[in-house]
Amino acid sequence: MLACLLIGILLAGCGSFWDVMPQGKEEDALSDAEEDLIVVGFSQLGSESVWRTANSESIQGTLTRENGFFLEFNNARQKQDNQIKAIRGFISQRVDYIVFSPVTEEGWETVLQEAKDAGIPVILVDRKASVDESLYTTWVGSDMRKEGENAGIWLEEYLRQTGRSDEEINIVVLQGTIGSSSQIGRTEGFDAIAGAHPNWHILQQEPADFTTAKGKEVMEQFLRKYPNIDVVVSQNDDMTFGVLQAMDEKGITTGVNGDVILISFDAVREALEMVAQGVINVDVECNPVQGEYIADILYRLENNEMVEKENCVKEQIFTPENVGEYLDTRTY
Repeated sequence: MLACLLIGILLAGCGSFWDVMPQGKEEDALSDAEEDLIVVGFSQLGSESVWRTANSESIQGTLTRENGFFLEFNNARQKQDNQIKAIRGFISQRVDYIVFSPVTEEGWETVLQEAKDAGIPVILVDRKASVDESLYTTWVGSDMRKEGENAGIWLEEYLRQTGRSDEEINIVVLQGTIGSSSQIGRTEGFDAIAGAHPNWHILQQEPADFTTAKGKEVMEQFLRKYPNIDVVVSQNDDMTFGVLQAMDEKGITTGVNGDVILISFDAVREALEMVAQGVINVDVECNPVQGEYIADILYRLENNEMVEKENCVKEQIFTPENVGEYLDTRTY
């Protein structure tokens, strides 16, 4: 009986020590660490491309403890349901701010109303949401329509310089995720310029989901269907890599001295190297380095300062003539 009593006391003591002391210390330490930090919940739509990875790294590398932030990062893996679940999780955690890049533009009214009711400001990144503007504080990203227009304007000038302005020009377009801001904006922008040229014929526009594998698949379909393609417009570099794989297998060349004019978007380093080689004619930049823009907005909101409703990042157009100036400093 005495032995049993002693063992019981020891077990009770151990349970008390391990269950209470360390957890209490951890919670206190976490609470102390977060007390003066700006808590941000960030839902990234996925990791479908090199551009998306660079965008995530920019935000994660800027919203750090050293800069005064505590970041909760979520990867939605291209699923809207996952993003809505993550945003509701951020609301229940009572984060200070919610930042997210919407998979598509539609379907956010309910969850953003919940964030507004909870008093949590929402910042949209890269892509936009088709909701009442009162449901989010601001947006940071690229002018996607302008990117599409820039691609069309470049093609106008290129055809003029090469003496092909009056030729019949057959065009195919690989689109990104249907309903996303980048797909909508780039399509509308390019179509607006193309519409002013009766001799430009957009044979087909087909979604390829911003991925290399799908880009190759769609380009293979185009090559089987259309024997005379003059221009390929690919709405991101990852799809462009797939386009090149499909064309290489058919012995079709692209670029400055090739059979087909190739227009791409995003301007990641690997694609810019192909621009330098003359394989890609032009790459319209979509700048993923948005972390500093977001941090600046968060600091200003913390100081109760006004911020613009839209904040466009700086971007440019890369061709074989100018790309050499930027390759050495390209970080993504």
